[in-house]
Amino acid sequence: MKRYALVGTGGRAGLFIEAIGSTYRESARLVGFCDTNQTRMNYANRLLAQSGAAPVPTFSAAEFEEMIDETSPDIVIVTSIDRTHDDYIIRALQAGCDVITEKPMTIDAERALRITEAIEESGRQVRVTFNYRYAPHHSKVRELLMKGTIGEVFSVHFEWLLNTEHGADYFRRWHREKRNSGGLLVHKSTHHFDLVNFWLNSAPEQVYAMGDLRFYGRENAERRGETQFYARAHGSALAKEDPFALHMADNPQLSALYLEAEHEDSYYRDQSVFSDGINIEDTLSVLVKYRNRAQLTYSLNAYLPWEGLNVVFNGSKGRLEMKVVEHSYVNGGGLREGEGALDECQITVWPMFGEAWQAEFTAGAGGHGGGDQAMLEDLFGSPPIDPLQRAADHRAGTLSILTGIAGNLSMQRNAPVRFDEFEVVRKLRGGR
Repeated sequence: MKRYALVGTGGRAGLFIEAIGSTYRESARLVGFCDTNQTRMNYANRLLAQSGAAPVPTFSAAEFEEMIDETSPDIVIVTSIDRTHDDYIIRALQAGCDVITEKPMTIDAERALRITEAIEESGRQVRVTFNYRYAPHHSKVRELLMKGTIGEVFSVHFEWLLNTEHGADYFRRWHREKRNSGGLLVHKSTHHFDLVNFWLNSAPEQVYAMGDLRFYGRENAERRGETQFYARAHGSALAKEDPFALHMADNPQLSALYLEAEHEDSYYRDQSVFSDGINIEDTLSVLVKYRNRAQLTYSLNAYLPWEGLNVVFNGSKGRLEMKVVEHSYVNGGGLREGEGALDECQITVWPMFGEAWQAEFTAGAGGHGGGDQAMLEDLFGSPPIDPLQRAADHRAGTLSILTGIAGNLSMQRNAPVRFDEFEVVRKLRGGR
């Protein structure tokens, strides 16, 4: 039986706590929680108890090594704030543990290099939880491209739509500061850039990006003629009529995780999306060139009427199109359907000569189009041999975030950024 310690008991941690405490209790055991907030760790233990497992010891962030020494985990699960991932990953590796980390693996190239060096020095492993790879519709695209259904892929157009519930959520909480999250190009788009790397079986080579904050933030609201502002929703009369406000008191999970924990760290999960202090972009466009000469055009907008994606592959033998509509949600809100559950999906293949046809697949249930459950089975269960090679290591984690990191640099420089300027890329290529 594998022993797991978990660092960062916020919204995403519940996925792992409930899975290990129930479905995988015969093969996995949680032995400790670590966080900056005791109230959240107490809630994590209540989740564990609801799953039928015994509570585990809790440790402050300053007691991370003490947790490792006292609980002897085989694997540390990192679900903390993005900018702290590298610290916990490296300390876990140095203590002799393998690591499972939420995406993004980290937020800049220097941190990625330190993780890579720690992996080499320790001989341990890092898995990155790219659940979207496991969703049946995304897996089907990988299968079709691997079979050469549209021949060699020359170009990809990928449009991701974040709506006014989920998209707005990144502007309410710690993600709104780029120093915490790397911005949406790193925190959110790492999912999408990883999917393209996975689908094409290639790696990025050059990135050019543009981005701006056009909808959220106080200045944008003022330009639209809005004159009444509030700092956070809880306790605000103005927020009662605001469709962008998050009312945590109405949601038991958000209330337990954040509202009842504020007295410890003054972290406000329900900040107004039209307040000051936001320095991430909500409108993004990216061009990427890959080592196999494929080209990607990518866009992300965080204020749209529906949630999901449109992606198109143009190849030497035809075209593949996929449209996905996801169920709307607020992160950590405890949706029964699961975050990012599939509402609608259609995959169409257009041969260069011949009639178009719909690709058949069995739609996945639960979070992220069924990807969550399939990934959990891969992590904690007894998965079959996977010809699609969906498990993601630190190399996949690095290449996905570097597209966003290079995009951030490109926006600063107003110029393309080549991947070979990153030392971590040279190290992953064996110094070439």
